[in-house]
Amino acid sequence: MILIIVAAVIILDQLTKFIATRNLLLNHPFDIIGGIFSLTLVHNRGAAFGILKNQIYLFVFTSAFAVILIYSELRNNKHRTVYSVALSLILAGALGNLIDRLLFGYVIDFLDFHFWPVFNVADSAITIGAVMLGWTLLFTKEKNVS
Repeated sequence: MILIIVAAVIILDQLTKFIATRNLLLNHPFDIIGGIFSLTLVHNRGAAFGILKNQIYLFVFTSAFAVILIYSELRNNKHRTVYSVALSLILAGALGNLIDRLLFGYVIDFLDFHFWPVFNVADSAITIGAVMLGWTLLFTKEKNVS
């Protein structure tokens, strides 16, 4: 199940980024819901919210390190739990954005809710996984969480 989640998120992330780069102009919003949601192609050279711009080596190193740690935790956790799904989503998102950084030197973002920084499918997977992970660690009594 973990492999399916990771593969599905990476494929969806890379496919949507490919479609966005082929159909959108850089930094030119395409309105979907006026004033609320647009598709806006952005090359994010920073981390979350664009902080630490142009630190590609730092981002590649920390992403690769996080991928190794999460993969290691998933291999050691033999139970199929919300914890494993959460880690799988975070792993997939990290890999999706790492692929961009390695190929282009930046992350391709295109989902633009005007009240939030532009993001992508990988960012969404990381966020959903982090919320699930936090919920699991705070509010469940799973004994297999290490």
